[in-house]
Amino acid sequence: MASFINFSVYKFTPLGDLPALKDRLFALSQSGGLRGTILLSPEGINLFVAGPRAQVDALLAELHRVPGLEDLAPKESESDEQPFNRMLVKIKKEIIAFGVPGIDPARRPTRKLPARTLKQWLDEGRAVTLLDTRNDYEVRMGTFHGARPAGIDNFRDFPEAVKRLPPELKKQPIVMFCTGGIRCEKAGPFMEQAGFEQVHQLDGGILKYFEECGGAHYDGECFVFDRRVGVDPALRETNSVICFNCQMPLTEAEQQDPHYVPDVTCPHCFDGKKAKPSSF
Repeated sequence: MASFINFSVYKFTPLGDLPALKDRLFALSQSGGLRGTILLSPEGINLFVAGPRAQVDALLAELHRVPGLEDLAPKESESDEQPFNRMLVKIKKEIIAFGVPGIDPARRPTRKLPARTLKQWLDEGRAVTLLDTRNDYEVRMGTFHGARPAGIDNFRDFPEAVKRLPPELKKQPIVMFCTGGIRCEKAGPFMEQAGFEQVHQLDGGILKYFEECGGAHYDGECFVFDRRVGVDPALRETNSVICFNCQMPLTEAEQQDPHYVPDVTCPHCFDGKKAKPSSF
């Protein structure tokens, strides 16, 4: 039986009295031996935390006492090891850095498409553009069949990527997706402001799709921002690793490349160039 519950959830909702909330959540997490990151901002909460079941449940109970967070419904997976190094609770301007003023997912959300509905659409061969809003190094590890990558190194580059999309897509159905859904919460309203008329967001992202639909219509694995590096469609940790030198994620196949030398270099940095990935 796995020792750790990996617990992730976000919600866009107005939050107040953030310093007091920060102190309360940090104290509870520390006393329960939890590790991970909780981001708080006036626009909401975003957290990735791991620990024993009882302590994770205690944190969720405390969050449910916060006005606006009563209905938080986390995504969970299991691991044999603690995937995080320490516990952090931070107050930020945004819970997902985007840098575009006027985007308000709490009041103006994009239409959400349930995972099972997307699978049904793909089973039927429905004409739809799958837009991967993640960074290129994440897309490289796995994505949906035929998905169109945004072509970005950092989520803040997404607005410029939208300008490069073919104009005809503005009237065609688009389903955007990311790891857990949070980036699409801002990407969707931005695209609608830019004139795209039929934008949907995969509710819960790739991880929720894996949970409900497995690996149907998906190639590879999904990069995650913790020591697991990647999970497969059964939400099990893969054998992917992070390059010691450039911090790029490497699939098991890439680790067979002759340029991969553990703790030294990999195919992305053996020539001296460091392509350190940006966080989301």
